[in-house]
Amino acid sequence: MLPGKDRAARRVLLVCMAAGATTLLDQAVLNIAVPSMRHALGADAADVRWIVAGYSLAFGLALVPGGSLGDLYGRKRFLLAGVAAFLLAGVAAATGGGPGTLIAARLVQGAAAGLVNSQVIGTLQDVFHGLDRGRALGLYAVTAGVATALGPPLGGALVAGVGPELGWRGCLLLNVPCALLTLALAARRLPPPRRTTRDARLDLIGLALACGCTVTLMVPFIRTPGSWEEALLWAAAVGAQAAALTVHQRLRLRRGRRPLLHPALSSSKPYMLGTGIAMAQFGASLASSLVLTVFLQEGLGLSALLTAAVALPSALAMGVSSALAWRLVRRIGTRTVTLGLALGIGAALSGAAVVLTVPSALLPVACAAVQLLTGAAAGLTVSPHQTQVLRHAPAEAAGVGGAVLQMAQRIAAAICLSAVPAVYLHAAPTAPGGSGPRAAYALASGVCAGLLAVALVLSRLRGAAAADDVNAARGRATCPTDTSAGRLPAAPVRTEQRSEA
Repeated sequence: MLPGKDRAARRVLLVCMAAGATTLLDQAVLNIAVPSMRHALGADAADVRWIVAGYSLAFGLALVPGGSLGDLYGRKRFLLAGVAAFLLAGVAAATGGGPGTLIAARLVQGAAAGLVNSQVIGTLQDVFHGLDRGRALGLYAVTAGVATALGPPLGGALVAGVGPELGWRGCLLLNVPCALLTLALAARRLPPPRRTTRDARLDLIGLALACGCTVTLMVPFIRTPGSWEEALLWAAAVGAQAAALTVHQRLRLRRGRRPLLHPALSSSKPYMLGTGIAMAQFGASLASSLVLTVFLQEGLGLSALLTAAVALPSALAMGVSSALAWRLVRRIGTRTVTLGLALGIGAALSGAAVVLTVPSALLPVACAAVQLLTGAAAGLTVSPHQTQVLRHAPAEAAGVGGAVLQMAQRIAAAICLSAVPAVYLHAAPTAPGGSGPRAAYALASGVCAGLLAVALVLSRLRGAAAADDVNAARGRATCPTDTSAGRLPAAPVRTEQRSEA
């Protein structure tokens, strides 16, 4: 698996992969069971939005606190607590009798998943370094692809086999054996808790401001504002909280106290640009997948199971290309991400061309072929890019660095999952099989291609900024008298840049 690492490190990677599969499989299975769940519970459209998007809201909300707590007090105990809470909330959701119970349980599950994933990213940062870190993150991405691939077929088979009433409940219970296995592995295989930072004082005010800003930013994309005045009020609230967080972090840093967001993160241009790339790519990927599902079921009239079969090649291709991406990184370095983004743009435009030209009888097969290309592009992008971004996070902020990256992705997901499907639904008529849904899907695919084009531009800028950092670090290495604390975090960047080149 990772020939350069010892057995203990490989066991840690296995635990991280199991933890990721537990949370990702649950979300993938539930998405395919939403229609039957809605009819069984009598849930309205607002309930469904909170059941689906509330999970992402709570997920994003828990990431930064989870990363900070892991950095301060060790990761093992929080990963175990998160998996246990995820398990119990899943049982509560599956046995609930109404939409309110399910919404509350899914919010708890999302928060628990955010706590777990922030520890997973921090653990991989702690245990693996250089090229081994890239391979570990690649294998973690393979796990994500496999879980995403298995989710829709399993969900569709359960709903079709046992009926709508029990099928969606069975989908929510699929995480139980996965969570139990993860708990057993984590308790035995993870290293004992240890701090990665000396300052044990948690920035509670910064934590509250960050959580409030995240909620204020994401809620309008779950609950659509009723007027322009309400939308402007939400935007003003986000701006005020973001400004307050920025001022608080600077004041805390001037007083010599550790801020919630490590200064090495906000001052690193490659890290900030890389976070922007991740937001554009992640949002485009999720929005494209959702629009494809709506187009196949409502635009072409396909069943849920056949829709899952069309989307399956994307997940499989992503898993394979993620496993092999580190070989390409060894040859061409950071240009691997640029190549993956360019391939993703080509896949999005190809999907638009296919739905506009291919006859209806052959369209599912053609869409599956395009999904193969889409998955391969995502596999070349996600894990190499994640490795490049997190390389700029210092060891004492590894958990927060990974958490901020994932939180930014969740915010992008909330925005894109609201905006891009709205473009499709606005342009597509309700009657299936006509030219309207095809044109609407092509338009939505063009929007996703535009998001990936933005990510491509940012990728080129990030490459230039990273090269500048490496050159500056080499220059400081020749000046032994230059030992200022503000310049010390650049040294690991230089070392790992060489190992991946």
